[in-house]
Amino acid sequence: QVQLVESGGGLVQPGGSLRLSCAASGSISRFVHMGWYRQAPGNERELVATISLGTRINYADSVKGRFTISEDNARNTLYLQMNNLKPEDTAVYYCNVYKPGSNYWGQGTQVTVSS
Repeated sequence: QVQLVESGGGLVQPGGSLRLSCAASGSISRFVHMGWYRQAPGNERELVATISLGTRINYADSVKGRFTISEDNARNTLYLQMNNLKPEDTAVYYCNVYKPGSNYWGQGTQVTVSS
């Protein structure tokens, strides 16, 4: 069992930056797929950024060039650096780790982009 705790969300003005962290209670190096997802009110949860097999990185088209996903296996932490934030980035952000037979989600952290 792995517990994931997100932090770093908040209220930011358009054009601002935030860094989200996802701290895992155990090692994340065993998971083949780690990522960030988000869900805005009335919308389905959508992929934001993922790391697969430690090397393959994928971003949603809407965040390419603005968001950066990274991992620190020594700290069992996944990060999402978000720059040039836009109002449409407003959502609850969730981290996820997956390997066959195990799929874990954090509780989410709210990101609100508004002037």
